[in-house]
Amino acid sequence: MKIIHLNYNDFFIQHIKACFYCKFRNLKTVWLFNCCNGCQHYLMKQKIKISQVSKIIITEMTICNISGLPGLLSSLSLSNKKSAVHIYGPTDLAKYLELIKKYSKTNFRYNLYFHQLKTNYIIKDHKYQIYCLKKSIYFEFIVTIPSNKGKFKLHKAKQWQIETGPMYGKLKRGYDFMLPDGTTISSKDFTDRHKKDDQISFLFSHD
Repeated sequence: MKIIHLNYNDFFIQHIKACFYCKFRNLKTVWLFNCCNGCQHYLMKQKIKISQVSKIIITEMTICNISGLPGLLSSLSLSNKKSAVHIYGPTDLAKYLELIKKYSKTNFRYNLYFHQLKTNYIIKDHKYQIYCLKKSIYFEFIVTIPSNKGKFKLHKAKQWQIETGPMYGKLKRGYDFMLPDGTTISSKDFTDRHKKDDQISFLFSHD
């Protein structure tokens, strides 16, 4: 996962005004945290097409966090973006989005969805997901990055005289089998050890 800050340089994010995006491996989309003024121009400087933005997460309703949102949403419409945009944030953000539509007089060419953030809310796309924990003075977002599955030991399957077919796929997915004579075939013996998923935590303080 690649993290690029658009208005701050610290990796450990402690300030509510922090604006950055996450670019995940094997995903052509970008997840944006907060939308500061001039956000779309910062993205273009990073050679990120704004049409890649699929999720926008607003951590708090401050002018610094949402000032770039009207311009970005309008520009996405002008860029002929067809895929949906999902916006996550506090309850008040839904009303703000309605005002953007009303006063900008822009008919977005893409579907725009709002999701209210709350404790244990999960944002997911394919195998990547974010857990949202709303605490007394800050938000915590835990990003789970899936690891690669272990490699299947083809030579061992041949040693066991297992015929090529559906059983190979089930062993890869973690299924165990018991043969008629009571012998157990364990999937872990036919794949390299799986690595645990990586996690990155972002804290946004309200102080």
